[in-house]
Amino acid sequence: MALLAGRTAVITGAAQGIGFAIAEQFAREGARLVLGDLDLDAARAAADKLGGPEVAVAVRCDVTDASEVDTLLNTALATFGSLDVLVNNAGITRDATMRTMTEEQFDQVIDVHLKGTWNGTRKAAAIMRERKRGAIVNISSLSGKVGMVGQTNYSAAKAGIVGLSKAAAKEMAHHGVRVNAIQPGLIRSAMTEAMPQKAWDQKMAEIPMQRPGEVSEVASVALFLASDLSSYMTGTVLEVTGGRFM
Repeated sequence: MALLAGRTAVITGAAQGIGFAIAEQFAREGARLVLGDLDLDAARAAADKLGGPEVAVAVRCDVTDASEVDTLLNTALATFGSLDVLVNNAGITRDATMRTMTEEQFDQVIDVHLKGTWNGTRKAAAIMRERKRGAIVNISSLSGKVGMVGQTNYSAAKAGIVGLSKAAAKEMAHHGVRVNAIQPGLIRSAMTEAMPQKAWDQKMAEIPMQRPGEVSEVASVALFLASDLSSYMTGTVLEVTGGRFM
């Protein structure tokens, strides 16, 4: 049987990149999907690629707005009758050194990553606890483990997601709701491939496996954490890094 047969998963930031790769993996394993994204047109296009309204529906969602997160999650209940999995993936970058970073740039990144993940986690957990089951997967980053130059905002937010996930896991364990996190490293995407060659080469030199990761390799770990394969795991942080900074 497919790993997510009969289950409904909500994914934020699902129109492209890691979010869409997770949606593809989940769809192949039988999940019905609600794709949340700021770009509704892109989310609708992603839903069409996955098979249309029988498989996936799109919702515009600003994860920093709790009411929009409510709408996103309630769409899962209204359309498919359940909420079994939530992947908090939505994110942005506003890289700059501390000397040049503006307060607005700091706040934007903290709001989308950390507050957005908090909104999703608390809202989904409130629904899942009623059914005594559910899996929440939060996307952190290797930047949250080691800190990256030019990313005091992003590194702080991604480290915060780890702490949030562990605290939420402890609160929700006895309700049957699991909360885990993933820390991807250098993953091949449109964003990372736009890096200056020197920066790319420096990062590659730090990876024992001597290659970048693919979005599908992050998605496979998300599938593991969303499914019953990880049924005795909560509060864990899984690194998908090729061994970088182990």
